[in-house]
Amino acid sequence: MNTFGHRFRFTTFGESHGKALGCIVDGVPAGVKIDIDFIQSEMDRRKPGLNEFATKRKEGDVVEILSGVFEGYSTGTSIAMIIFNENQKSSDYSNIKDLFRPGHADFTYFNKYGIRDYRGGGRSSARETAARVAAGAVAKLLLNELNIDIKSGICEIDGIKASSFDFKNTKSSEIFALDKSVENAQKEAILKAKNSHNSVGGVALINVKNCPIGLGEPIYHKLDAQIANAMMSINAVKAVEIGDGIEASRVLGYDNNDQIRKSGFKTNHSGGILGGISNGDDINVKVYFKATPSIFIEQETIDIYENEVECKLKGRHDPCVAIRGSVVAESMMALVLADMLLLNLSSKVENIKKVYAK
Repeated sequence: MNTFGHRFRFTTFGESHGKALGCIVDGVPAGVKIDIDFIQSEMDRRKPGLNEFATKRKEGDVVEILSGVFEGYSTGTSIAMIIFNENQKSSDYSNIKDLFRPGHADFTYFNKYGIRDYRGGGRSSARETAARVAAGAVAKLLLNELNIDIKSGICEIDGIKASSFDFKNTKSSEIFALDKSVENAQKEAILKAKNSHNSVGGVALINVKNCPIGLGEPIYHKLDAQIANAMMSINAVKAVEIGDGIEASRVLGYDNNDQIRKSGFKTNHSGGILGGISNGDDINVKVYFKATPSIFIEQETIDIYENEVECKLKGRHDPCVAIRGSVVAESMMALVLADMLLLNLSSKVENIKKVYAK
């Protein structure tokens, strides 16, 4: 499946080493100001080659809008965007075209389809997420109309955890670190793994402020379920926590419940979601990325003929995919919320009357 969402939905296309990547975004209401500079700034946060903590692949990731925008505003029709690939090095993969790279989707894609694009993983490459960020930027422009604010940052690298969360620090941090006091240690862990031809995993924290009460469609389209679905669709994500997540299973009910006063909830263990519906409090989600599977240590594998062989990779890869992955997670959150906003419009007859009653 290449499409995500119901009312606000997007479809992505393209491969890691193909001519281009892109997306088509449907369901954008007419009249939303489409700020191309903002969309490009979102792409720039995710693009590769920015520093020593990311892949050396150099891509401008320049977005071109092909349709759905007139004089700076959405027209209500499909918004199509394209991002041309500029720095492919397909020759880096010629030596492993018949091998299954450990930790990658090569084995499952080949067994499912009987064919695969070995150049960087083709469609299964994390390069596909560039198109998601473009779509997510459009979603953010819609959310901005309601002052819904989404931020992300890195709260853990290689087991080194942040003890405080400062989203302002992420703006000046090369690794989007939330805690300046552990940022250097996290950087050292990344570089140590990189210099030994290995990689590390990490955890991104996504925070949403000013989310209205009522987003989420029970029973089978709950807000938290769709957030988890969106995050798990991102390459290398292995777990998602809403609010206190796993910790909620380790405390008593009294300690986990968020008691309520006139001024609001006294705590936020739920992460802003109750019964699959937003409760107006901050939405907090942790997204767990595994260590990048593309490493330069020789590993055992098999080839498409089932011969046992050795796999030694070349190329350019992120030593910690969680860093740029945090931007993708933020974008997916925006896409989920934009979809839920439009779905919620039909929840009450009063909402329909506001549009159609004379």
